[in-house]
Amino acid sequence: MKSKQIVISILAVLLVFPLMGTFAQPAANSGSIEVITTFDYPGTGNSTLPQKINERGDIVGVFIDSSGVTRGFVRFSDGSFSAPIVDPNDTVGFTEGRGINNSRTVCGDYVASDGNAHGFFLSGGTFTEYDVPGAVSTNVLGINDAASFTGTFDPGSGILQAFISVGGTLTSFSVPAAISTLAYEINNSNQLVVGYYIDSSGILHGYYRDTNGALHFPIDPSGSVGTVLFGVNDRNWVVARYADSSGVTHGLFFLPPNQFSTFDYPGSSFTSLNGINDKGVICGRYVDASGIAHGFLARVTGTPPTQAVGPEMKANESPSPVTPLNSSPAAWGDAMRAR
Repeated sequence: MKSKQIVISILAVLLVFPLMGTFAQPAANSGSIEVITTFDYPGTGNSTLPQKINERGDIVGVFIDSSGVTRGFVRFSDGSFSAPIVDPNDTVGFTEGRGINNSRTVCGDYVASDGNAHGFFLSGGTFTEYDVPGAVSTNVLGINDAASFTGTFDPGSGILQAFISVGGTLTSFSVPAAISTLAYEINNSNQLVVGYYIDSSGILHGYYRDTNGALHFPIDPSGSVGTVLFGVNDRNWVVARYADSSGVTHGLFFLPPNQFSTFDYPGSSFTSLNGINDKGVICGRYVDASGIAHGFLARVTGTPPTQAVGPEMKANESPSPVTPLNSSPAAWGDAMRAR
């Protein structure tokens, strides 16, 4: 797709609340998100779904061709693309690229002949398979420069648990009473983990896990009927998306503990912000009128005006898994993990 230069100014906020603690951000009178360029994985009819971006400007993502086959990809900082990423054990046409660090190690997941998802790492052309020990399924969703990684797994109950691996130590956790919890990214300082969970009514909510292991939830902008936190940088800037009751999906720029700005790609009713690096460069996507997804790069300038999210709760979470009160996976079913 032809590159576009678009400057989007985010609407001024009614009130800006001071930020607190280790998540404090510098105050700014104005800020914006500027779209730098749009892009598509080469090929007619491909939907392009960028996922994460490293400090070099390399983007990992997923593309879906016109026949529904799903493959991973890397868009390098010079604008060139890798060959399709296909795990050697993918027998059904489903491999996703989910995370990338500065050494260009890619993490992701694929579906094998057993019908379950399994994780992988790809470095220097070599695939390394990864499953949480004893898990039925594993999705590896993010990786940082210290090779800490995050994801979700099914221990056999049908209720997804989040996990993080730091220094070789695996920790699993769940939002209390959630029927699924997913961890999408951990920043390089290992200070913040972001993701989403599904409550007993089947509603998606964002959460973050701080350096002390405490879970902060729900993270829901006013009017949200479903929120997913995807990416975080070392400034603790978070990118995300949320849907409103009219069926429109908005990009979300979130500053913990409780501030956000909304971003909409012009002319689209679906915008998702998926990854952000320390330079404030964002990768995301929008969907056109024909239903095709297109990738874009954007840049944060200043600190966008923010307003408060809905009421936030804090749980003093232990590092061991929490058994959800509602054990029914019906609200999750076979739905795709958010991308």
